[in-house]
Amino acid sequence: MHASLSDIVADVAANSIEAHAGLVRVSVLEEGGTITLKVEDNGKGMDREIVARAFDPFYTEPGKHDKRKIGMGLPFVKQTCDACGGTVDLKSEKGVGTTLTCTFQADNIDLPPMGDLAAAVLSLFTFDGDFELVFLHRRNGDEYEIARSELKDAVGDFASVEGLSLAREFLESQEESLGR
Repeated sequence: MHASLSDIVADVAANSIEAHAGLVRVSVLEEGGTITLKVEDNGKGMDREIVARAFDPFYTEPGKHDKRKIGMGLPFVKQTCDACGGTVDLKSEKGVGTTLTCTFQADNIDLPPMGDLAAAVLSLFTFDGDFELVFLHRRNGDEYEIARSELKDAVGDFASVEGLSLAREFLESQEESLGR
C-alpha cells in the first residue's frame, strides 16, 4: 500500500514519463468531500489486453521492467481507492496515451495522508528527458498550476543545488497558499 496520496501521484506520473510521454498532466482536486487524482499522458498507451491486466499484482507489461516480473503500483492504487470508498478508472489507447483517475472519500478513516506533494512534484520535474509536466492542485476553490518548463525557466537547471532549492521553495509556498 502507498504511504501517502503523494506517493500515488509520484508513482503513476513516473510511469507516464517512463512511457515516453511528451506531455503529462497531473491534477489533485480536493473538493466537496472528495479527493480526485488524475494523471493524463500522451505516452505509448496500452492495448486492451494490458489494460485488462493492469490491476493484477502478478503482471507487468512485457519489457517494462527488466529485473522484475510483477507490477504492484496500480494494484496498490486500486486497493487504496477501494479501502477509502473511492473509485479508480483507467483508460488507455495504444499510441495515444493513458488517463488514470482515482477518487477518495476525504473523510474516510482509511484515507492515507496527502503527504509531501511539493517533494513528489519536484521529484517528477527532475526526471531526465524532454517532456512537459503540468501540475494542478486545487483545494476548496484555491488553486495553483505550474508547468515543468515554466519552473525551469524561473529557477534554472534542476541539477544545480540553487535551482533545486528554489524550485522546492516555490512548490512549498504554493502548497502553503492553498486554503484548508
